[in-house]
Amino acid sequence: MNCPLCNKNHIHHYLSDLRRDYFKCENCALVFVPPEQRPSCVEEKRRYDEHQNNPDDPGYRKFLSRIFYPIRERVSPPARGLDFGSGIGPTLSVMFEESGYDMVIYDKFYADNPSVLTGKYDFITCTEVVEHLFNPLSEIKRLTSMLKPDGLLGIMTKLVIDRQAFSKWHYKNDFTHVCFFSMKTFQWLAANLKCELEFIGKDVILLVPVH
Repeated sequence: MNCPLCNKNHIHHYLSDLRRDYFKCENCALVFVPPEQRPSCVEEKRRYDEHQNNPDDPGYRKFLSRIFYPIRERVSPPARGLDFGSGIGPTLSVMFEESGYDMVIYDKFYADNPSVLTGKYDFITCTEVVEHLFNPLSEIKRLTSMLKPDGLLGIMTKLVIDRQAFSKWHYKNDFTHVCFFSMKTFQWLAANLKCELEFIGKDVILLVPVH
């Protein structure tokens, strides 16, 4: 079994719970669920349909503000942005549009418009998405390739701290979460994609390709 991020086979068993097994890559520190235990597309969609996110929910807006404000401070309107994995109730894109940004969205289940993936953007947001990816390197590499010079990719995901914390972590209990990143994982990713890396708070990561 190879790591779904770096493709190395320096893998060891990290943890098992009542539902799944988890492995950790010694090379890039990604913790992941083995391929045979990933959900099907039908199971994924059923789970996402349960989400009740919408732009009228002030609590959801407050949650998204953790990535919204840092990007707004770094990229001025009317910059063009893509919200990748916008979900059943696109909200972050609405927040940016309200501030004068030109936004498009993409989601393989709810806004499957491949043409937007051929565009170039000043910034791309990817909130609560990377933990769902089966092939995270190719997806993140594609996103960084879609950035204009000096563009940035903003990712929001909870980070692995250590095995003890992971064993009690609610985040791993969502069966659609199959990849779990740590600070070390993003450091590996930034080095391999030739990006500047910035951590903001506990769950916001900014990647800026160096040209």
